[in-house]
Amino acid sequence: MTTLPPRQKRTGRPFDSLEQEVFLSLWRTYDRLRALEEELFGRHDLTPQQYNALRLLCGEHPNKVRTLDLAGRLVSRAPDITRLLDKLEQRGFVERDRPADNRRVVHVGITEAGLALLRELRQPLRECHVRQLGHLSRTELNELIALLRAARLPHEDPSSRWR
Repeated sequence: MTTLPPRQKRTGRPFDSLEQEVFLSLWRTYDRLRALEEELFGRHDLTPQQYNALRLLCGEHPNKVRTLDLAGRLVSRAPDITRLLDKLEQRGFVERDRPADNRRVVHVGITEAGLALLRELRQPLRECHVRQLGHLSRTELNELIALLRAARLPHEDPSSRWR
């Protein structure tokens, strides 16, 4: 396990609670790690949410999924899933259809162009993740996964849980 420097004594106003310090530390960490990923996706005119949607659709390929089911499985909530999918459809990465027997339901699937984009991103994204977290040992990564899962478990809808 990597030895971390001791927590610095803070000058000025302390955190209101240990929970607040943990939350703000998570937020700061997310902000630093996200910047690396957004730089990669930006080169492909893609947002992290769009990438996440494509990955989920790839996992279902060749089948299509209902738009609302896809929205519920995204890592971070997309306030406007329709707009997100509109942009992916305009670029030819997804296709949507409405079943004749229920025009209110929309199914979405990934296209060959979307699959090709994911293949193109696979290695650069792996390299990005190594830049983000490669300094941690396997043991530390597994411990972090377990701690993060424990932190979010009471706040997740059981149908949207993953690993």
